Formats: sequence, C-alpha cells, structure tokens
Amino acid sequence: MSGLQCLATENIWFDKHRYDEAEKRFYEGANGPTTQQQQQGGQGKTAQHAKGRQQKPRHRNSSSHGAGDQELVTRMKSLELENQTLHKVVEDMRAALQKLESRVAFLEKSPAPAAAPCAKAAPVQAAPVKQVNVTNGGDDDDDDIDLFGSDEEDEEAKRLKQERLEAYAAKKAKKPTVIAKSSILLDVKPWDDETDMGKLEECVRSVQMDGLLWGASKLVPVGYGIKKLQINCVVEDDKVGTDILEEEITKFEDYVQSVDVAAFNKI
Repeated sequence: MSGLQCLATENIWFDKHRYDEAEKRFYEGANGPTTQQQQQGGQGKTAQHAKGRQQKPRHRNSSSHGAGDQELVTRMKSLELENQTLHKVVEDMRAALQKLESRVAFLEKSPAPAAAPCAKAAPVQAAPVKQVNVTNGGDDDDDDIDLFGSDEEDEEAKRLKQERLEAYAAKKAKKPTVIAKSSILLDVKPWDDETDMGKLEECVRSVQMDGLLWGASKLVPVGYGIKKLQINCVVEDDKVGTDILEEEITKFEDYVQSVDVAAFNKI
C-alpha cells in the first residue's frame, strides 16, 4: 500500500477541530483559561472582581489607620505617666530644697555657741554672763556678746585639769607598788681541785648591791675531785640583773673560772 493510500484511510485530518478543542480544554484545565477567554468572560464577574478589589484597599486602609491610632494612644498614655512621675520628682526636690534653705537661714540667724573645753565647765559659764548683763544696765546689744567668757573657760578648764592630775597622783602614791623579784641559783666553778672553796664563797658573798640578798649555798661535786659552789640569791628585777652578777663575781680571777645561771624563777 502506498503512502497516498494510507492517508486516504486516516480520518484524523477531517476531525482536526475536535482534536484542537480537546487540546485546548486540556491546557485550560492544566494552566487555567487564557487572557482572551478571561476578557471574554461575563462582565458581571469582572465588575464583582473590581468592586472587591476596590473594597480590599479600603479595608486595609481602615485597619492600618486603626492600628496607628491604637499605637498613638498607647504612646500618649506612657508619656502622661512619665510626665506625672517627673512632676512628682520635681516636687520632692523642691520640698527638700525649701527645707535646706530654711535650715540654712535658721543657722545663719542663730549665734554659734562657744566650744566648751570640758563638760563640767558649762555651768561655770552662766555666772559671768549674768553678771555682765546686770552691770550693763539692760543693754540689748551687749547681752548676747560675751567677750571674756572664752578666757574664763580656759582658766577654769586648766584649774579642773590640774586638780584631777593632783588627785590622780595622790591616789597613785597611796597605792602600794609591787616590787618584782626573782630567785637565781648560780653555779660558780673554780679553776682546779686545789682552789680554796671557802675563800671562793667568801669572795662571792662580798659582792653587795642594792636589791641583792644572798641565800643558802652548797658544794656540788663535778669530777676528778673538783667541786663547784652552788649559791642562791634573791634580786629585785629593776635593780639587779644576771649580767651584773656574773661580771662582779668573775672579777675574782684567782678563784673563779666561770659563773653559770642554773635556775631563774620569778617570785
């Protein structure tokens, strides 16, 4: 069969408008109607759409205008509250300033009192002031001025201070003083076993000074026939020290080799 015969048997070209209409409907269902069909649609729908579009901006404008008014009202309320707070702060500061001014004015009008050096000197100040008022014959200008009050106060304070010092010194003199004393045990060592220990003890006891009192003594063996002198004494701490005792005893070089403190006790 040739090509012409094949085309003769096909009827698609005779039904082309049907296929075009079907294709058109397919694309309209998939993509929506074309611009030309929308323009050819009912004028009522177009008018309704136009009215709806006109009403939407109006609604938007009204809603935006209402939101702006609400925000403005809120800001005005906050500003009013802040203004009231500032007014209150200003009023408080003004009241405090008025109190301060009144206090300063009162202090400027009132005369400054003279500083009393002693608490007990205040009653003494009243007598000279009254005497000056009487002698001046009731002069109002001189009543408030005391030209000699400060000198009399100083003299009175010095007198009271001196009396107190004297009373304290007398009280301290009557109080018995405690004398600090100590008991010292000394070890006096000779040179050798041939040293006369009796003479050595006599030399030690010959050391006499204020605040020193010698006590008991004994001979203690050291070794190899050598004995040391162990002697006790009581001293006043303010007058006699161990250094002085060692220095005075070691002056006897013929008998004494060294002096050591074996015991030291406070009494």
